[in-house]
Amino acid sequence: MQGLIMAAQLITGISILVILHELGHFWAARAFGIKVEKFYLFFDAWGKKLFSIKIGETEYGIGWLPLGGYVKIAGMIDESMDTEAMAKPAEPWEFRSKPAWQRLIVMVGGVVMNVIAGIIIFAAIKFTYGEENLLNKSLKHGIVPNELAKSYGFKTGDQLIGVNGKTIVYFNDALNSEILLGQKPPMYAINRNGVDTTITFPDNYLDQLTKAKRGTLFMPRMHLQVLPKMPG
Repeated sequence: MQGLIMAAQLITGISILVILHELGHFWAARAFGIKVEKFYLFFDAWGKKLFSIKIGETEYGIGWLPLGGYVKIAGMIDESMDTEAMAKPAEPWEFRSKPAWQRLIVMVGGVVMNVIAGIIIFAAIKFTYGEENLLNKSLKHGIVPNELAKSYGFKTGDQLIGVNGKTIVYFNDALNSEILLGQKPPMYAINRNGVDTTITFPDNYLDQLTKAKRGTLFMPRMHLQVLPKMPG
């Protein structure tokens, strides 16, 4: 059952991407007054299709062969393959009668649509999940050090202030490679129970760090509240 759900999700995702891609070609063609004869999700190979409806001058449908999709643009030889029509003079609503710059926009319209869709999706993810970097000032309950960090003097609940004379804005800034792999041992400014102090790593901290079982020196300390069970 799980396999069928994953397959359905994959097909749905690909279908959305195909539709968006073909919409790029379709909208570009219609913007320049070019006739679009067909708009299909999947291919109607050998004339067989699952569904079709004609609206205006365009036939919309779903083919049986799930290998992509296409729009049939009048006057585009690689789309229509209508050699008989190509032998006739170009009509004003055909792709081949349009100037080169318009034809180029129609041809790249699908890629442009996919790029725009990607930007919108990533922007929506960013908006939904918020800032990727954790603000250091938001750690009201300080940090939880691992055993190695404890041996250097860190304690649970310590609040990081700065490192090597620089204020720590994001929590990840306290553990970036430039600091840990620098030419001198890092020196951290911390606040412990309202008192500011400093902790300097020993000269051999890199050897100790590579041998430690846990690579992360400290993690954000989160406050959890257990609520009483509601009656009933």
